[in-house]
Amino acid sequence: MASIVKIAIAQINCTVGDLPGNTAKILEYCERARNAGAALVVAPELALCGYPPEDLLLRDGFYSDCEAALSRLASQVHGVTLVVGHPHRSGEKRYNAASVVQEGRVVDTYHKHTLPNYTVFDEERYFASGTQPCVFRLGGVGFGVNICEDSWGPQGRLHTRPRGEDVGAGIELDSVATAPQGARAAGAQVLLVLNASPYHMGKQEVRHEIMRERVAETGMALVYANMVGGQDELVFDGASFALDRLGHVSCQLPPFEEALGILTIVEGDVRPGGVAKGESPDAQVYGALCLGVRDYIHKNAFPGVLIGLSGGVDSALTLCIACDALGPGRVRAIMMPSQYTSDMSVEDSRQIVRNLGVGYVEIPIRPVFDAFLASLAPEFAGLAADATEENLQARIRGTILMALSNKSGAIVLTTGNKSEMAVGYATLYGDMAGGFAVIKDILKTLVYRLCRYRNGIARVIPERVLTRAPTAELRANQTDQDSLPPYEVLDPIIAAYMENDVSPAEIISRGFRAEDVERIVEMIHRSEYKRRQAPIGIRITHRGFGKDWRYPITSRYRERYR
Repeated sequence: MASIVKIAIAQINCTVGDLPGNTAKILEYCERARNAGAALVVAPELALCGYPPEDLLLRDGFYSDCEAALSRLASQVHGVTLVVGHPHRSGEKRYNAASVVQEGRVVDTYHKHTLPNYTVFDEERYFASGTQPCVFRLGGVGFGVNICEDSWGPQGRLHTRPRGEDVGAGIELDSVATAPQGARAAGAQVLLVLNASPYHMGKQEVRHEIMRERVAETGMALVYANMVGGQDELVFDGASFALDRLGHVSCQLPPFEEALGILTIVEGDVRPGGVAKGESPDAQVYGALCLGVRDYIHKNAFPGVLIGLSGGVDSALTLCIACDALGPGRVRAIMMPSQYTSDMSVEDSRQIVRNLGVGYVEIPIRPVFDAFLASLAPEFAGLAADATEENLQARIRGTILMALSNKSGAIVLTTGNKSEMAVGYATLYGDMAGGFAVIKDILKTLVYRLCRYRNGIARVIPERVLTRAPTAELRANQTDQDSLPPYEVLDPIIAAYMENDVSPAEIISRGFRAEDVERIVEMIHRSEYKRRQAPIGIRITHRGFGKDWRYPITSRYRERYR
């Protein structure tokens, strides 16, 4: 008789530190899975405590509370087997772990072997590496457990300790076996991979490719259960999936939303199941930004958001994302015109708020600006107007927004993009003032693409916002290109140097003007002090200005340009 096991992937949105809430959600999905006929539920990496807990993992009390939460969770699991991620303390060592729970008790625990310590990951700071495979049998099928990085590439040494019914008896692993190979040698037929894998553009294709390599190496079917949700600057996209023994995608869950995926394992292989429709790259980025805003606001209990409108694309895109993430009732837009603000900017701001149905107010800043200039006149006497007066306008606007934030409790969403953050085309305590930077990792050229994507759903951004020359409107007849190269030149240089570590000399060899490259690279480094004081923002590239950009502010090192 064929062995048949139904598996449920619990693609859930966990909140760091919310042990009761996360426990309740895991139990809810176990119940839903049991009602759907599943015998096994796979939850994401560190689902019990949320990911990443960062320096909470340095506190003994956190481990004690997680242990108590795991015990409470296990006591309520009946009728299904649950594999769930959690932090685990054993003596003096701390582990990123996954436990197998059956009928009210923990029957086995796996310790993550390979600890990522690159880009946004810092697990060597917190955890020790495990050394043992974990394989359990259910319905005549051997299931092996890995955690995220264990399955992403070659690992170090594993040692075998066969567990359970006829699993790996007499097997001795090669001293350089990978974690998936270790599970296979210990009797696994299906590999369960628990993940907290953050989103960046193109990430899903990379996951499929690498997991197919693991399937080819081991001959095992693979179930990839990923977390979903926003956590500070990270967004976890879910998009969990399963591969059969030939590497074909047998099941694909949707991105950016919670889901319960039901799979059927027959004779150790995954039968074809539901495959969610793919989305365009721009749709994925937009979905990530909406999820990041929604969870940052909800999980931190802000009543709403405030956005300073300028009539330009950056604030228009930020407003659209906020409305789609939170609903227009929790969004308020503020237009703060000066003597340099064009009628077009005011008209377009009014039009977009009408289209989106958000609250809106106009607060002219010229009276405040004139008062500041009068107060500063003795100090400015004999000095020509320059960026000081421009920055003063931005700081007046920032002060107004923060005053409204203080009164209402709503958080200010800043509207600066990655191109501006890279080269310092932003004002400290001005347009950088706020609590969350929605498009901080979006290059200007991508801003335009996302605006057109959003207009493709419903035309809410006036067309001339997308066609006029970008301008800060801080002086008469100003455009961004007075101070910066065209964004079609600026953005590729930023992406090459900052995101991909390409040397200035190599960038120049690709056909960019040496003077442009030299100037932009210098501006990137000279602006580091500003970025350290900027609000956090959503990461959607493989390298954003945040966790994975750690350059010194004080540094005289510069690479050679030729």
